[in-house]
Amino acid sequence: MERTLAIIKPDAVEQRLIGRIVARIEEAGFTIRAMRLEHLTKKEAEGFYAVHRERPFFGTLTDFMSSGPCVLMALEAPDAIRKWRALMGATDPAKADAGTLRREFGSSIERNATHGSDALETAAFELGYFFRGMEIR
Repeated sequence: MERTLAIIKPDAVEQRLIGRIVARIEEAGFTIRAMRLEHLTKKEAEGFYAVHRERPFFGTLTDFMSSGPCVLMALEAPDAIRKWRALMGATDPAKADAGTLRREFGSSIERNATHGSDALETAAFELGYFFRGMEIR
C-alpha cells in the first residue's frame, strides 16, 4: 500500500464539488485515511509550495491556495501516487484526458480543482506538512 496527499483546491470547494470529487476518489478504490477542511494562511501556502518559490507563478499560486478553504486528504491504495495523478489528469485542464477530475472541474492551470503528490519523497513531505502521524488511520 502507498499513501499520497490529495487536495481539493479552493476553486472546487467554492463550486461545491467536494462530494462529487470524494465519490470519484472512493469509486477509484482509494481509502481516505485522513481528511479535513482547512483555510490555509498565505504563510502555510508559501511553506507548502516552497519548492516553487523562484517560479514566476509562486505569488499567484499561494494567493489562490490561501483564498478560501480546501480539503486535505491522505489517500491510500496500491500505487496511490500514480493512480491519483491519473484520476486528476494533466495540470492544464485543457490538456487533461476526458473523464479526469481536472478536465471536468478545472478552469485553468492554477484553478484546476485538485493537487496531488508527484513522487514518494514528495508525498512523505506533503503528508507530514498537513497531518501528524496519529491523524492518519
